[in-house]
Amino acid sequence: MGTSRRALICALAVAALWPTTARAQAFPNRPIRLIVPFAAGGAADLFGRALANALSAELGQQVVVEVRAGAGGLTGVDALAKSAPDGYTICLAGAAALSAIPFMVSKMPFDWRKDLALLTLAVRVPEVLIVHPALGVDTLDDFIAYARAHPGKINFGSAGAGSITHLAVELLKRETGINLVHVPYRGVGPAVGDMLGGHIQLIVADVPFLLPHVRSGAIKALAVTSSARVPALPDVPATAELGYAAVNSDNWYGLVAPARTPADVLDTLRRASVAALTSAELKRQFESQNAAPSPTTPDAFAAFVQAEQAKWGPVVLATGVKLE
Repeated sequence: MGTSRRALICALAVAALWPTTARAQAFPNRPIRLIVPFAAGGAADLFGRALANALSAELGQQVVVEVRAGAGGLTGVDALAKSAPDGYTICLAGAAALSAIPFMVSKMPFDWRKDLALLTLAVRVPEVLIVHPALGVDTLDDFIAYARAHPGKINFGSAGAGSITHLAVELLKRETGINLVHVPYRGVGPAVGDMLGGHIQLIVADVPFLLPHVRSGAIKALAVTSSARVPALPDVPATAELGYAAVNSDNWYGLVAPARTPADVLDTLRRASVAALTSAELKRQFESQNAAPSPTTPDAFAAFVQAEQAKWGPVVLATGVKLE
C-alpha cells in the first residue's frame, strides 16, 4: 500500500472518530434540563432554581428548570429515570421518592440502584415540632408526658398521608410510645391554618414554613427534629440533644441523573454540582431559606439513601399507608 493511500485511510479513520470525541470533550454544548418534581413556588422549586443558576455558571450552559410534580415527587424522578442517558437531563429528587414511597406502592416504576446515577446530596431542610400554646407544655419531655397522660386525645396535622410531615410524627410515636391521632390535609398550609384555629395540637414541618408563626408566638416550637440546632431558632433544642437521636426527620433533596450516563459526563456534572453547592452565593441563598447545602460523594449519597430507607421503611409499614 502506498504512503499516500495509508495516509488517506488514517485521515478517514481519525475523521470518523472525531465527532464522538468532540462531543465528549464539548459536554455540555447545549442547555441542560433540571427536573424539579414538586409544584412551582414551593421550597423544592426555590432550591432548584437557585441551583440551576449556579450550575449554569459552572457548566457554561443554561440549566433550565422543568417542573414535573405528582405522586409525592415520584413522577418527576420516574421521568428522569426514563430520560436519555446523555447528561442533558438531571433531577432534584426529594426524600420521599427515594426513601419512603418505595414502601407505599406495590411496584415502583424504577429501581434507584439500577436506573439512577446518584450525583450528590444537595440540601437538607430541618423540620421543627410545634404545638398549640393552649396545651400548656414548654418542652418536648413535657409534651411526651402530657401525651402519655392523654392517649388518643391529641390531634396532629400533616401535608397528607405518607408525607414526611406525617411520617415524622409517626417516627416520634414509635420512639416514645405515645398515642396521637393523625389528621391529614392537602398541604402544610391548611394544617397550620387549623392549628392556629385550635383544631389540631401538633405539627412537624419544614422550619422555613413554620418560622414566621413561631416568631409571632402563635405556635410554640418544642424541638428541631434533627441532629443539631438551627441558626433561625437558636433557643430551640434538637431532638438529638434531648435524648431522641432516632427522631430525625430532616427533609432533603439530591441530584440524580439517568443510569448509563457516560462516566466522564457524570464526572463533569458531579464536579459542577459540588462547586455550585460550596459557592458562597448558593450557600447564602439556601441559608436564607433556613436550609443547608450538603454536597457528598456518590457513594456517601447511596449510603445515606439506604439509611433513610432503613429508617422510614418500618414506620411506613407500621402505618399501613399506601400511595395509589
